[in-house]
Amino acid sequence: MVTIDIIRQSGDFGFEATDAMGHTIRMDSSPESGGENYGVRPMQVMLMGLGGCSGIDVVSILKKQRQEITHFAMHIEAERETGKEPNLWKSARIVFTLNASIDEDKAKRAVQLSMDKYCSVAETMRRAGTEISWEVRFK
Repeated sequence: MVTIDIIRQSGDFGFEATDAMGHTIRMDSSPESGGENYGVRPMQVMLMGLGGCSGIDVVSILKKQRQEITHFAMHIEAERETGKEPNLWKSARIVFTLNASIDEDKAKRAVQLSMDKYCSVAETMRRAGTEISWEVRFK
């Protein structure tokens, strides 16, 4: 069982979430809705989780294939539904950027496996109706 403790720390909506190992994330609402920019918006935390989940998968797969990773980055852009409550993620696009010395086919396959099979966050978002797209670039 996973446990998370959440305590209000700042203003009306500034919360700190802590896992059982003591890792923390600060969250807040936007200033337009009464927040104070104390932390990340909760829906953005979900996108961060998507990136972290997939990143762990991709690096793990590439390491098993003996690919040397000297550069790995992701950029995520996402759009939420409008005119609905709750307004879920409508779409998310992830650009993976890896070092050019990695075998391109292996890198693309690792990302595909993560996004289509292994990443639980991606699957959770898909089941909620999010269209997820991705591309791999080399630097």
